[in-house]
Amino acid sequence: MSGYLVQAAEGQLKILASRRPLDEVIADPAEPPHVRRLLAEVPGIKAFGESQGLKPTKNYDTYADLKRPAVVWVVGASKELEFSPKKWTFPLVGSVPYLGWFDKEDALRHAQELREEGWESDVRPAMAFSTLGWFDDPVLSTMIDDDADALGGLADVVLHESTHATHYVDGQTAFNESIANFVGDNMAVLWLDKRVGPDAAEKRAFVDFDARRKRRAALLHAAYEQLDALYKGDLPITAKRAQKAIILGRLRTETLARRAINNATLFEFKSYHGGEVELTRLFLACGKSFPRLIRALRRVSKSSFSEPQQRDLRSVLGPLVDAGCAGG
Repeated sequence: MSGYLVQAAEGQLKILASRRPLDEVIADPAEPPHVRRLLAEVPGIKAFGESQGLKPTKNYDTYADLKRPAVVWVVGASKELEFSPKKWTFPLVGSVPYLGWFDKEDALRHAQELREEGWESDVRPAMAFSTLGWFDDPVLSTMIDDDADALGGLADVVLHESTHATHYVDGQTAFNESIANFVGDNMAVLWLDKRVGPDAAEKRAFVDFDARRKRRAALLHAAYEQLDALYKGDLPITAKRAQKAIILGRLRTETLARRAINNATLFEFKSYHGGEVELTRLFLACGKSFPRLIRALRRVSKSSFSEPQQRDLRSVLGPLVDAGCAGG
């Protein structure tokens, strides 16, 4: 994997070299007005997150225009008839069920190599990522758009990535991404209420976008559960493949997906959304207080998990709920 590590280092260095101070970009008349307007909100988003228990950092004090549609293209892989991902292991971060490539063609090439090895592979664009404190992360051009929900979307991403910088357990992607998604999505709504008001058009646009996202997530979750039961059943392999094709074909139609959906796609979805039920219960146990929630989550460490890349978070989050948000 030396080639992967080289491109990762080079890609990160190019981002760092392209950073400009946020104030400089906001004051630059050559920058698009919507970019300047949204960047001006970032310090307030950070301050709000910190007031809600997120760790103060030097992240997002700069801006990097990547001049491409994604910061990285994420490649994941899974077995054909079970949700068993391919894992890669690296120093410091432990095992991960995906790789991020800074060049799209490199990502597509690697995905093809995985398919030739017998894996189902998936390639998706990522708009942001956290370096987990190794560098001061800039706001990326890929985090900004000009849609009606852009303000809430930017807040969501900043708060999501700030959650990674606040608490991260090596080798536990489902836990890390689930808590970052939960905090980012819900804290962004709270920030919008304070910043623009509960009835503002930008708040409504983000809530509508989030509702569409949740409807899609429900369809993906249902398909995952159907397929998981199918794979664990006693049908012959040919029958499993036929049923799988029907389920995935229907899912692609229902979600209006632009690219094929396979086991790698669904496994990654579960990695990002697997703990929502438990996190909602914990949030309620913490009196809907983000500072209390985050303090409680900080009690989770490597020893809280029974295996690397654990998908079922009930045994991890359940005791915190049962203890009534103990530690929060």
